[in-house]
Amino acid sequence: MSAEGPRERHTRGNGRPGERSGRSPRPERPDGDRPRFPRDGDGERRGPRREDRDGERRGPRREDRDGDRSRFRNDGDRDRPRVRNDGEGDRERRPRSDDRGRSLGPRLTPKAPRRPEPAILEGITGKELDRGIHNQLRTLSKENAEGVAQHLVMVGMRLEEDDIPAALAHAETAVRRAGRVPAAREALGMVAYRMGDWAKALSEFRTVRRLSGSPHLLPLMVDCERALGRLDRALELATDPDSRSLTNAEKVELAIVISGVRRDLGQRDAAPLGLQPLLAGPVRPWSARLYYAYADALLDKGEAGAAREWFAKALAADTDFTTDAGDRVDELDGVVFIDVDDDSDDDGQDDSPTSGAGEPV
Repeated sequence: MSAEGPRERHTRGNGRPGERSGRSPRPERPDGDRPRFPRDGDGERRGPRREDRDGERRGPRREDRDGDRSRFRNDGDRDRPRVRNDGEGDRERRPRSDDRGRSLGPRLTPKAPRRPEPAILEGITGKELDRGIHNQLRTLSKENAEGVAQHLVMVGMRLEEDDIPAALAHAETAVRRAGRVPAAREALGMVAYRMGDWAKALSEFRTVRRLSGSPHLLPLMVDCERALGRLDRALELATDPDSRSLTNAEKVELAIVISGVRRDLGQRDAAPLGLQPLLAGPVRPWSARLYYAYADALLDKGEAGAAREWFAKALAADTDFTTDAGDRVDELDGVVFIDVDDDSDDDGQDDSPTSGAGEPV
C-alpha cells in the first residue's frame, strides 16, 4: 500500500468498520496529516524503514535478520580476539580499555586467601565486655556476636601484655567479622595507635565517630594529628563543638594533648595555661597524668623549681606507676644512678692494691 493511500480500517469490537468497543467512530484524518506505516502480517504496526527516515539504509529489515548474519559482520571483527573456554577453567578474555585506549588491567582478579583466625584462650567467653559494647553487637547473629566479643577481649589482654602483633591479629579478625560495629573499629584503631601508625589510627577513630556519633575519641584524634605534624589541624580539631560533651577525664586528656601542641609550636608560655584550671580539686584517677604534663610544661618554660614540685605531686598520685615522675624528680635533684656490675666479685678474689715488694697490705 502506498504511503499516500487511504487509511486502512480494521474491524474491532462490534464488527462495524471504523469503530472501537464502546467508543464513537474515529474521524477520518485528511491525507498527509500523519505518516501512515504499513502493518506486519500479524497486525503489529511497524515504524518506517531506515531508508524512510534519513534516506540512507543502515541495516537489514527485520525479515532479513534470520538469514545469513555473516555478510553483515564488520571485517574488523575477524582480527578481534574471541572469548573461549577450553573446559579447564582457563578463560581467555578480551583486554579491557577505556575510551582513550588505556588498559584497565585484567577483568578478573583472584581473591586473597582468608587468614586463619587467632586462637581464643580457654575461659574467654566475651561476657567480660561492657554492656555498651554488647549492645553494639546485637546487630550481628548470636554466634558471630559471641566470636567478635571474644576477639575484643583478647585485644585488651594482648595490649596489656604489650603483645602488639597478637593484639593486631585479634583486632583485624573482629573488623573482618563486624566492620560496622564501632567497638571493633575502635579496637583496631587502638592497636594502630600503640604501633605508632598514626594515619591508620586516625582513620579508624574517624570511622568510629561516624558510626557511633560519639566524640569520646577526640583527644586521641588530636594527638594523631599532632604526631603527623599537622599542628594547625590538631588545634582546629581540638575546638570541635562536640568537645563540650566530653567527660571530665576526656577533657583532661584533650587539655594535655593541646598543651603538647602548644609546646611543639614554640608557644611555651601558653602551654601550661590550659592545664591550670584543671589542677584544683581532689586527686582523681587522671591526676597523675595531669600533674606530670603541667610539670613538663613548666620545665620547658624554664621554671625548674615549680616543675620539681609538680613532678613530686604526680609521683604521689601515680599509684599505678603509669609515669616516670620519680625519675624526673631525681633528675632535678641531681641524683645519678650507676649500674653496678655484680660479676666483678664472683671469683671471691681480693683486688686490693699491693705495697712494697709486691706483698699484700
